[in-house]
Amino acid sequence: MSNKTDSNLYTVLFAILMVVIVGGLLAYTASALRPKIDNNERIEKQQNILYAMGINENEGSSANFVATTQAPELFTKNVAEQLVLESKGGKVVNTMTREEFMKANNGKEPYLIDIKKQKSNAKSGSSRLLPLFVGNSKEGKKVYVAPIYGKGLWDAIWGYVALDENMVVQGAYFDHKGETPGLGANIKQRFFMDDFEGEHLLAENGDFKGITIAKGNADPKNEDKTDNEIDAIAGATITGDGVTAMIKSDLKLYKPYFDSLKSQKTN
Repeated sequence: MSNKTDSNLYTVLFAILMVVIVGGLLAYTASALRPKIDNNERIEKQQNILYAMGINENEGSSANFVATTQAPELFTKNVAEQLVLESKGGKVVNTMTREEFMKANNGKEPYLIDIKKQKSNAKSGSSRLLPLFVGNSKEGKKVYVAPIYGKGLWDAIWGYVALDENMVVQGAYFDHKGETPGLGANIKQRFFMDDFEGEHLLAENGDFKGITIAKGNADPKNEDKTDNEIDAIAGATITGDGVTAMIKSDLKLYKPYFDSLKSQKTN
């Protein structure tokens, strides 16, 4: 008589049982860890925004965030306003305060808006939500921080760019999901991010021009801040093109808001 454990039915039932058990354990683990994962995401976004504002722990050539234990307090202290601009067809059609947005979105903070999802919404013809964080840099200067999102060589890239009211860059933070170490991954190194400080997004006539990551840039020391160019990272052309594209596509959407700031000053 053959052993029952050698039958096909036993094998199938055993496999199903293991799938159920393992699946249940994974679901339980994911559920148990969700609060911690969500909290880590909140702190990371706060650190990113603060970094772009110049509130960080940079030393020498290293790029360092403020400590995770300090980020929530520093974020509350230094970010005076969180705005959400609703953009459609390249125009800002509505502006919500933090309180208005949270009331309409079950208490969700504006800095947790999924930028990737918002870009997809815009492609399908829907309006796009644009978070904007207003606060003071380490030097006490008023800055406006906008998140951006794009694609590098291998996967997603993103960043936060701090601007003054004239759309001159005051600081930047970039990160990536899977760019090549030592090449495209260097977009999150200080030697690259620091080059953006002082760069103009607008042309001399006031039109939005963005910033191009330029291979063979004639200004490798980045002394000319009005040429709308940053020297490229050697061997990372496609990643650099991705940074160029997300700056031009995403930050351009904020121009109507900054134009309104100028109009309010002149009136």
